[in-house]
Amino acid sequence: MATTTIGIGGDKRWSLVGTTALITGGTRGIGVGIVEELAGFGASIYTCWRSQKDLDQRLQEWKSKGYVVSGSVCDLQSPSQRDQLMKSVASEFCGNLNILVNNAGTIVVKETTEFTAQDFSSITKSIRNWEHCVHFFSSWCCSFPD
Repeated sequence: MATTTIGIGGDKRWSLVGTTALITGGTRGIGVGIVEELAGFGASIYTCWRSQKDLDQRLQEWKSKGYVVSGSVCDLQSPSQRDQLMKSVASEFCGNLNILVNNAGTIVVKETTEFTAQDFSSITKSIRNWEHCVHFFSSWCCSFPD
């Protein structure tokens, strides 16, 4: 049975103590909110970002708030880096992953009339990040045979 705890917004809902979560793209935007909400309910979090500097800055910030968050640099567009990410997560959580939030994405900020075919391709590739979920799932399942 879930126990009640107070989350970031002062909500009394449930406890995530003892659960683990991988949140991709967790150091900016919506990802920060997801990390902090789940960590606020007691989950242990693993996140990734493309920049070591940004990742280190967020990890330090979360540590000062008392959150249990770790992470590594990963470009999710690279299959080999996704494989390494899953190995790191499996090692960090001893093979136990309860929550996957595939939040990472790419944004190109410019006037619509200035978009190139490459810009559009980059954005749609990012939006199709379902491929990352499938890759994570297959990597995870194949790592721990019955």
